[in-house]
Amino acid sequence: MPPLPKRKYAASRQGKRRSHLKIALPHIIDCPRCKSPRLAHHACPICGTYRGREVIRLPEPELD
Repeated sequence: MPPLPKRKYAASRQGKRRSHLKIALPHIIDCPRCKSPRLAHHACPICGTYRGREVIRLPEPELD
């Protein structure tokens, strides 16, 4: 038979152990060119720019 704890762990001790197990919110900033929200250190999905230059060429909208 394996060893078992002799007493119940207190809730505060359990909380201290789990204090780093949380979900981090993504760091969202506004794009300086088009002002749409984007992730920090990522290219803007709307205008395709990163640090003031175009890094993603987005397709032009088709006019029917």
